[in-house]
Order: sequence, then C-alpha cells, then structure tokens
Amino acid sequence: MSSQQPRATSARPATAIDAIAESYVDSFVTLSPMEATYYGIAGHDADLDDLSPDGLAEHSALRRSTLAALAEATPTDDVDRLTIAAMTDRLTLAEQMYAAGLDHMNLNVLACPAQSVRDIFDLMGQSTEDDWATFATRMAKVPEALAGYQASLLHAREQGDVAARRQVAAVIGQCEDNVASDGYFTTLVEQARVGDGPLPTALARDLAAARDAAATAYRDLGEFLRTELLPHAPESDAFGRERYPLVSQVFVGAKIDLEETYAWGQEQVAEISTAMDAVAGQIRPGASVKEAIALLDADPRYRLEGTDALQQWMQTQADAAIAALTDVHFDIPVPARTIECRIAPTQTGGIYYTGPSEDFTRPGRMWWSVPKGDTEFGTWRELTTVYHEGVPGHHLQIAQTVLRAETLNRWRRLMAWTSGYGEGWALYAERLMAELGFMDDPGNRLGWLDMQSLRAARVVIDIGVHCDLPAPAEVGGGAWTYDKAWAYLTAHANQSEKSLRFELDRYLGWPGQAPSYKIGERLWLSLREEMRQREGADFDLKAFHRRALDIGGVDLETLRAAVLGQLS
Repeated sequence: MSSQQPRATSARPATAIDAIAESYVDSFVTLSPMEATYYGIAGHDADLDDLSPDGLAEHSALRRSTLAALAEATPTDDVDRLTIAAMTDRLTLAEQMYAAGLDHMNLNVLACPAQSVRDIFDLMGQSTEDDWATFATRMAKVPEALAGYQASLLHAREQGDVAARRQVAAVIGQCEDNVASDGYFTTLVEQARVGDGPLPTALARDLAAARDAAATAYRDLGEFLRTELLPHAPESDAFGRERYPLVSQVFVGAKIDLEETYAWGQEQVAEISTAMDAVAGQIRPGASVKEAIALLDADPRYRLEGTDALQQWMQTQADAAIAALTDVHFDIPVPARTIECRIAPTQTGGIYYTGPSEDFTRPGRMWWSVPKGDTEFGTWRELTTVYHEGVPGHHLQIAQTVLRAETLNRWRRLMAWTSGYGEGWALYAERLMAELGFMDDPGNRLGWLDMQSLRAARVVIDIGVHCDLPAPAEVGGGAWTYDKAWAYLTAHANQSEKSLRFELDRYLGWPGQAPSYKIGERLWLSLREEMRQREGADFDLKAFHRRALDIGGVDLETLRAAVLGQLS
C-alpha cells in the first residue's frame, strides 16, 4: 500500500449503529451529488442536487427514518454511543430547521445554492477528457438545479419567508458577476486543457453548450430574484430573537446563554484591543494600532506582489507548519502531511478549506478567493489564517479524521461537522501557534490579534443585531442599525473596506454562523482547562489534542462528554 493511501483495514468490527450511519451516508449522497463531490465520494460527479421542495422533502424523510432507526438501536461500545449522540443531535436540529422553513428560504451572500451550484465545479477533476466530459454533463444540469432552487424560494415566499433585501440584492450582483465579461463562465472553455493542449473539438463544443446553458440559468436566477423576491424582501436584517437560538445551536453545537455571550463578546473586544495597543508599541514605540499597521503594510518584508507570489507563500508557510509540528506537537498521519494551496477561480474574497477525497487522490486544499483588482498582499495579516485553514487547523482536524476508517464509520469520518467544533478548533489552533512561539514576530502577532478582534466583534454584531439587544455605548447604544454595525466593525477590524463590507453582509445574512468561531474557541479552551485541572501533573497537551481530534467533528456538548468520559 502506498504511503499516500488511507488505512483500509478495520480493527473494530462494524456494528448495527455503523450500518445505520453508513446507510445514511449512501442515501444522502444519492440525494445530494454535490455533497458527494465535496466529501470526495466517487460516482456522483455528473449530477446536481434536486433543490426543489420535493428534493428538500426527501432529505427530511431520510433524516426522520434515520432518527427512528437510531432510537431503536442498541450501542455496543462508546464509539456507538458517540455516533448515536452526534447523529441524533445533528439530524434533529436539521429537522427543526426544515420544519421552520429555513431550508426553503435559504439565500445569503456566502452559503446558499446560488454559490454552491457554481462552486462545486472547482472540486471536480479537470485533467483528462473523461474529467471534462463529466464536467460538461454536470454543468448542463445547472438550469434544472437552479429552477428547483427558485421553486423552493417561491414556496418560502408563499409562507411569508424571504431573506432580507440586502441579501437578495447582493446575490443578484453575484449572478451578474458570474456572467460578466470577466466572470467565471466567459473564459471557461478557452482555459480548459487536456495536458498541454486544448480540448478535442467535440468535447469543447459540448462544454461550450453546457457553459452557455449554465450562464443563461444564472442570468435567469438574477432576474427571478430581482422580479419575484426583491419586491417581497424585508428591509430589516434582523433574524429575530425567537428563531436565533435554533441557528445558534446548529452552528455552535451547544446551547449558550445569548445575553451572557453578548456581554462576553464585548469584554473580549476590549481585552484584545489592549493587547493590540501593546504590540503596536513593539513595532514602533508610541505607535497607535493604525500607525503600526501602516508601517507593516509599507514594510517590504511582509509584502507580496501578485497572486502567483501569494500562492507560493501560502504553500511555503503551510508546508513549513506541517514539518515543524509533525511528531513534536501532533501525530500527523503521512497522507495528511500534504496540503495543496490554490487561488480560487471566484473573486468574492475570503480563504477557505476543502477536505481530501475519501481515497486522498484529491488532497486537502486551502483556497484564497482574491477580490477583483487586489494585487498586493501583506503577509503579516495572513500567517494566522494559514494556520487556521492548514495545520494545525482545518487540514489537520479533517484529513486525519478521514483516515480513521479502522474505527469510525463514514458519517463520522466524512460528514460529521459542527461549526463550533471545526471553526472553534481552527481558532484555537491559531492561538496554539501563538502559545508555541510561532507568532512572536510583532507583525505576525498583530495580524493574529487583529483577526481575533474581528472574530470577537462579530459575536457582538451577530447576536446584537439578530436578537435586538442594545448596541454598545461606543456606537450610541439603542437599537442596532447597519450604520452602527459598520461603525463597530471598522473600529475593531482593520481589513479593507471591500472585505469588511462583505463580512458584515455575511453576518447579517447567515445568522449564528460567524459567532461560532470565537464561541467554539472559548469552549475548546474551557475543555482543555477542565482536563488540565482534572489530570494535574499527568496532563499531556499532545495526548489531549489527539483524543479530542480522534472523535471527529461532533457537536461540542457531545465532544465534552466524550473527552471527560461522561457519555451515557
């Protein structure tokens, strides 16, 4: 067996609980071919999801039948007990989201079908004639998928559920960007290659026809949103105090006291601001944070020109982190020691991670979606994000879990994901790198603190806006408005205006998700301290990390019970 292949033997006999989980995965990826591609499960790349109300209902039926099977099954060991707890939590909350109509009305600037239908093509093979034939077959189905999505949005509209006007308008803009003269679809065929040459004529013709159909479908989606949804979209961005606890639990993976967390978020912002002032003084005595940032932006040691240089820097830093941490601070399996850094074909902004395929023929990847027109980059800002997306962040937690076939069923390895666990761990990973001395350079440390400040500020904005809590005094108190949210964000984050406008739109349109990073980190740190207190001199940080990561991406309440040996 090649060292780049995951272990295929099963040291733990499969159980009835595993069979339920495996059956769920098989049925789920049949209903969601896009997710199959995302998880790296072969055999579904030619299809797209049924995004219509009927398609959503099929997912609901699968969840309900699986929950019934889990309720009747008898666990044989702690692995089974954890699977039951984690699956029951995730599927129950998903059913509550469906019953509340949130699946049908799903529309926002970052994580809805308007983006995912296009983005899934980035994860497909694009090397051989067969790859491109499959690519074209799937792309030809974009019109049907987006028509189903429109049907679900209309269904939601009939129930009085329409996303906020700001979100609808932004997605209309994204549709226009996709089909613009410099958009994704325009140069797709010309850039498609087999080896060093262009596609064969017939295949190029098929791809062009599919591309044209998909581009037309995105134009139609934009027009649909403009005429059928925008006139009905509410002006208010607030999700509402009544519905917010559900989405918060979905993303965090634990029930939290929203008022206490809102106050804690403001305390975190203040503490981080003090720490940033101190680091600014290290960069130049007496310098303010803004002055220190200006100095760092002008410092050639931290500057990159062009996306090629950016990609190379990402790869170098990601590889260096893996080399430094392997066998010292983490047990990193051989296949997980490879990560691929890429510039994304989209230009919406942000950095994200996609996991490896099940057989690791597609590696884990870090993607940078560079905003249109950006050509200069400051590494002092971004080193912490490399650790967040790579090792010891997402790549370590996801890739090493995919490899655990000898113990975990496929749902646990591939599909178990909670934002509070995953994003909380990635934020904890950034802090860990600072604790281990990797962020001692004042510029890099200020970059880490600046991102921490952003993450804390969005706890305040997200909970405050959506739950109608009083705004902080520094922005005038009283009810939150967009202008107050913008003032608070820009007072405590130092990215470009373009990036921060997108960030704020994200918080307003995807309630509960952004706070899960900082709240998740808080819960990870609390669990580490609880284990440290319990074990005293015997506490081993490396062993703690391994034990927690081996569990996989479950909700944080289940994680805590499992790590502390309290799973019933």
